[in-house]
Amino acid sequence: MKVAIVGGGAAGFFSAICTKENHPQAQVVIFEKSKQLLAKVKISGGGRCNVTNGSSDIGELARAYPRGGRLMKKSLRSFNTSDTIEWFESRGVPLMTQDDGRVFPQSEYSQDIIDCFLDQTEKLDISIETGLGVQAIHQKDNKLELIFINDDPPQMFDKVIVASGGAPQKNGLEWLRALGHKISEPVPSLFTFNMPEEPITDLTGVAVDPTLVSIQGANIQSRGPLLITHWGFSGPAILRLSAFGARVLNEKNYEFKTLVNWVGESNHEEVVRVLNTISQSNPNKLLANHRPYGLPDRLWRYLLMKSALPPQKKWSELGKKGFNKLVTLLTNDVFSVSGKTGFKEEFVTCGGVSLESIDSKTMQSKVCKNLYFAGEIMDIDGITGGYNFQAAWTTAFVAAKLN
Repeated sequence: MKVAIVGGGAAGFFSAICTKENHPQAQVVIFEKSKQLLAKVKISGGGRCNVTNGSSDIGELARAYPRGGRLMKKSLRSFNTSDTIEWFESRGVPLMTQDDGRVFPQSEYSQDIIDCFLDQTEKLDISIETGLGVQAIHQKDNKLELIFINDDPPQMFDKVIVASGGAPQKNGLEWLRALGHKISEPVPSLFTFNMPEEPITDLTGVAVDPTLVSIQGANIQSRGPLLITHWGFSGPAILRLSAFGARVLNEKNYEFKTLVNWVGESNHEEVVRVLNTISQSNPNKLLANHRPYGLPDRLWRYLLMKSALPPQKKWSELGKKGFNKLVTLLTNDVFSVSGKTGFKEEFVTCGGVSLESIDSKTMQSKVCKNLYFAGEIMDIDGITGGYNFQAAWTTAFVAAKLN
């Protein structure tokens, strides 16, 4: 049996290795269009490679995927985060789990993951062809013919796994659409918010946890830490919001208003109660000297200024109007966003081959027999925290069974 793997990235290498382990007699070839293998693995996590997430709760893991959560929930029963950790450690790459749940090599060096993959492919006699990009696949009886971008002669295979990664433009998926697959329009996911007109950017470096952030006019909310930067907002809460709101924000051309609840408390009456308690218990304290919810000092002073409340005013002098202003800003502060910025090296795409065209039990195409998919080429993407690599490992593991 001849098996082609299209793509020399994370999902491609894992597909190839698992295929060879499942089918030792098979001839397995990886085709990578560029000259560099595992490029995204190399730079991910700031060069540390966040290989997976420490959670083993399948329901919790599935909720980390704005698109593809249902498929992942099913597939994680075959290969989950614990399996990932055991796989790498049993092959000589010890891992460590951070307090925030992210899992890295103990060496904090992504090259260890790359070396592991290269070592495994060599041991298993898997061929690797770089500089060979696939531009079309033709179905001929039960075999698949790969047509290459250059003038290289076509090659025939019994099975093909497409693991070529996310395509930033829809035309990059035309070769798969031509086979009859439905394509979900690719748009960016995981990005930070640019706010060039907002003075809050003067508070660069201030972090608040927890916050509740949402998009005005859309039923999308995210909870977690928020980081103020010199260009706008970042941090896990914003990245999660950008992922779940990827399509909505793309339609808005990244011009929208974001709402911030600085205290992370959705119950308005509870916030009123807390402020009333502070006011009654500390009537003679200055507003500047008693920060509710342990808010950072710079942020609290900014909110007082925005509320037109002098920091030297006493809590007892707040008045009903000032009190209501403060509650509104704490729970529903509004900011204008104009544009986005990619989050470090986490270039993730929402979109790809629609899951409607893929058998979720096997990752096999529903329209082209013996063609399988793995990784971000599918319309699956996760929030930051190791979830995207886990999707690569899990879907590659399932596809490599070649059922």
